[in-house]
Amino acid sequence: MGEKTMQVAGKWALVTGASRGVGLRVAKALAAQGAKVIVHSRSLAASQRVVDEITRQQGVAYAVEAELSDNQAVAKLVAQVNQLTGHCLTVLYNNAAIMTPWREDAVVPAADYALSFQVNCIAPASLCDAFLPQMKQQGLGRIVNVTSGIADQPQLMAYSCSKAALDRYVRDMLPSLAGSGVLMNLMDPGWLQTDLGGEHAPNHPDSVIPGALVPVLLDDEAGSGQLYCAQDYAE
Repeated sequence: MGEKTMQVAGKWALVTGASRGVGLRVAKALAAQGAKVIVHSRSLAASQRVVDEITRQQGVAYAVEAELSDNQAVAKLVAQVNQLTGHCLTVLYNNAAIMTPWREDAVVPAADYALSFQVNCIAPASLCDAFLPQMKQQGLGRIVNVTSGIADQPQLMAYSCSKAALDRYVRDMLPSLAGSGVLMNLMDPGWLQTDLGGEHAPNHPDSVIPGALVPVLLDDEAGSGQLYCAQDYAE
């Protein structure tokens, strides 16, 4: 990344899955830089706890809830965000994801694939599709889709395939983004000690900052379709 960066102060940002883990760190870091952060989780109470924490630090934040496995709830989330922002969202940080159960015999039930794809690919793609037009109209936007470095674990095939599908969504969207002022990139947080990553992971969730913000703060010239690894920037 060059010296020029996008300034997020005063701009609206939606962070999904922001009540804990990576999303919590990203929401707090964006608020610290002056962004008006919409904190999403599956529970309004959980979102509000983060909002309260940000507010105590003189940040600006708003709480929303949505179950991303429910398409109607996703549509309601879009409407709520548009009402808050006046259709002027600048940053979409698609962090929320679920990890399907470990299948020791590597036989993954169809239900695992269905749920994993819905939450980890379809919901984020739907949010991208919903907010891209207004970002293009503004001539400014940053979309970060959180991916995974998972590999060679057929026991978690549903999760792995859902993240691969999200990667493909980003890659195939590139022609429509050229010259728009909207950048869409991928961020791999690394293997973290979160509810999703488990207690045996080598990295503390705090290690995602500052790296997780790199694809948000990019200058227009940095382009889209890149993979940023948060651990590359860890101190």
